[in-house]
Amino acid sequence: MGNNPDQLKLPGFLWTRALVRDLIRQQFAIEIGEDTVGRYLRAWGFSPQKPMRRAYEQSDETVRVWLQERYPEIVKRAYREKAEILWADESGLRSDHTAGRTWAPVGQTPVTKGTGKRFKANMIAAISNTGTLRFRVFDERFTGPLFLDVLKRLVKDANGRKLHLIIDGHPAHRAKVVRDWAAAHPDLIELHFLPGYSPELNPAEKPTSAASCAPASANPPASPATSTNATSPTPRHQPYDTDR
Repeated sequence: MGNNPDQLKLPGFLWTRALVRDLIRQQFAIEIGEDTVGRYLRAWGFSPQKPMRRAYEQSDETVRVWLQERYPEIVKRAYREKAEILWADESGLRSDHTAGRTWAPVGQTPVTKGTGKRFKANMIAAISNTGTLRFRVFDERFTGPLFLDVLKRLVKDANGRKLHLIIDGHPAHRAKVVRDWAAAHPDLIELHFLPGYSPELNPAEKPTSAASCAPASANPPASPATSTNATSPTPRHQPYDTDR
């Protein structure tokens, strides 16, 4: 366990039934079919899964300290201060990106129709521990001043309740204008940084990745301006008012 096929001198980096069959032949000189291998794997509690990507640069010890010490302390402080914990992340959106699958006759590739005019936009989302999602779609490059504008909107929306915002190490998050403003308003917001190369720790990765990989709509927006308001908000999913 814990080895990929290449480490065991087999061709490939992901385990397939054929490679498990080859491993059994290599280790035990036993010949069995792929279907039999599949039945054994399921009986042993295995299933085919898409592997999670994790950077070599990630520090296991830093992640352990974050999960076992740093984050529990943030939770305790937020409870004492009656504050809200938010997780934020950014993503890019493309009008011509299609993800997902659909049923169609074999040999007949289905076609998704949409405008031939391509455009892209960016999105930043902040999700709370209770599931409230706030987001903003924007055209410009993600910079420190833009992130500061988002912070001010979050603070305004909190109505005086302190926020503990958990983010990654993006340069915009560490911009001087952001650090200075946060330092001047410690009673309203506090920034906490995730360990490097650890996007899997951030639940806000899921809303932004889901938005960037969403299947194309039957009535796609014609421009970024209309896409900003394409999502119908619910009380727990609140797009920012661009006039704030």
